[in-house]
Amino acid sequence: MSRTLFVTNDFPPRRGGIETFVRQLCDRLPPGEVVVHTASMPGSAELDRTLPYPVVRDPATTLLPTRAVGERVSATLRRHRCDRVVFGAAAPLGLLAPTLRAAGAEHLTAVTHGHEVWWASVPGTRGLLRRIGDAVDEVTYVSDYCRERIAPALSAGAAARMVRLSPTVDPHRFPPRNGGGPEVRRRHAIDSQALVVVTVARLVRRKGQDTLVRIWPEVQERFPGAVLLLVGDGPQRSRLERMVARRRLQEVVRFTGSVPWEEVPAHLDAGDVFAMPCRDRLLGLEVEAFGIVFLEAAACGLPIVAGRSGGVADALAATGQR
Repeated sequence: MSRTLFVTNDFPPRRGGIETFVRQLCDRLPPGEVVVHTASMPGSAELDRTLPYPVVRDPATTLLPTRAVGERVSATLRRHRCDRVVFGAAAPLGLLAPTLRAAGAEHLTAVTHGHEVWWASVPGTRGLLRRIGDAVDEVTYVSDYCRERIAPALSAGAAARMVRLSPTVDPHRFPPRNGGGPEVRRRHAIDSQALVVVTVARLVRRKGQDTLVRIWPEVQERFPGAVLLLVGDGPQRSRLERMVARRRLQEVVRFTGSVPWEEVPAHLDAGDVFAMPCRDRLLGLEVEAFGIVFLEAAACGLPIVAGRSGGVADALAATGQR
């Protein structure tokens, strides 16, 4: 029986689009064919006990392609008799590919996201990404935009072996009007009849929550009492809270903070519209590679407002709302 070892820093309980995607890839396979080697993080023991496949937590809180990490991952590969390896993010852990091939891996896949777009654009990291492409059997991409940005950094042979691997959404987990919305509204003191625009994302500049706060007074003029529900946490929270206070929007903007993975469908269900006006930053080095949350919102039956960034057009095309 073939068994796949997923080597990744991006795995729950950390939250984000890549973490969701990597877990999705693991869950697609029969449990007996999956092993995960990932970083240590708070709350992992509770989660790992619920998963149907083994999760090996490395002592490091961030995996880097060092000799010591390579030895520990190789030990996991041999102990669980894995013959295939998937790097949840190609850079930088794909640099371990030669080590794992020597340890017995027969097929190696490197998954790329928006992170690798800037690796492909900067001279020093561009060469490292080329090494990764040559060391693995295939490099995947989540959107046509990402392929166009990443392929020129690879050798001709590696570029020819690129394979599309885009996120999908589980309709059983994200059904239309799943029933969790009323409780979320009650929890955050939102009137059951209020128009709610919801966004689910880390609070970082690229996601565009500041744009929503900036235009919210105009939204209020057209839709009095409309509520902006910001789901997630991140380094921009304090700045966003100051923006809300300056505009005196405390009564109509709600911050939920980080929510458990299993509660995301209910928070989407609390909204009438989903909005994430994401944008390119740092001269195109930081982009939205795809945007799995757009698929999740569409599955819940919400109309979508999206920004023009990276591979978002591919995500919207997949929802039918392009």
